[in-house]
Amino acid sequence: MLNADQLKQLHIGPQWVDPLNETFQRFNILTPRQMAGFIGQCGHESGNFRVLQENLNYRAATLLKLFPRTQRRAWGFTPEEAAEYERQPKRIANRIYGNRMGNRDEASGDGYRFRGRGCIQLTGSANYHHAGQALGTDLIMEPDLVATPQYAALTAGWFWNTQKLNTLAEAGDWTGLTKRINGGTIGLEDRKKHINHALAVLA
Repeated sequence: MLNADQLKQLHIGPQWVDPLNETFQRFNILTPRQMAGFIGQCGHESGNFRVLQENLNYRAATLLKLFPRTQRRAWGFTPEEAAEYERQPKRIANRIYGNRMGNRDEASGDGYRFRGRGCIQLTGSANYHHAGQALGTDLIMEPDLVATPQYAALTAGWFWNTQKLNTLAEAGDWTGLTKRINGGTIGLEDRKKHINHALAVLA
């Protein structure tokens, strides 16, 4: 079990003690390596447990870099559209997440309603539905719960469990773990730094 003193050493607020312990118990994240892997990955993803909602306040140049219009990405942006959508998080979310991940079309507002929240960004109505079912809470009706410490941690635990990440963490395969969470190795060194710090505190 984690305690407030350990979290203080990790520069994580005391409000996370109960949510993390509940998550660890519920999803059998029980060894120091498993817990450190979870804390380190979530720490990287959420600004050390401080940022629980996706920031979509993109400039036009960033939209074009991240989401350019391509043959396979019909919902991507042209330079004109990027200028039109610039710094409008709701419109951007509805555009980039519309008709994807269980969401309805752009006009439905589902993209923004089910934008990334939590310690490991839960995104899309399908994921909110499945996580909510597993946790016994209707996250479709109350998606903002995922931006609270309890459900930010629990939904991350649900994802961790469905992806069988305990195995990679126990093996110390931090690159494999990062790929499973990120889809690549973005931020790998920072993730390792967080994990190693957590290991030192939990040991």
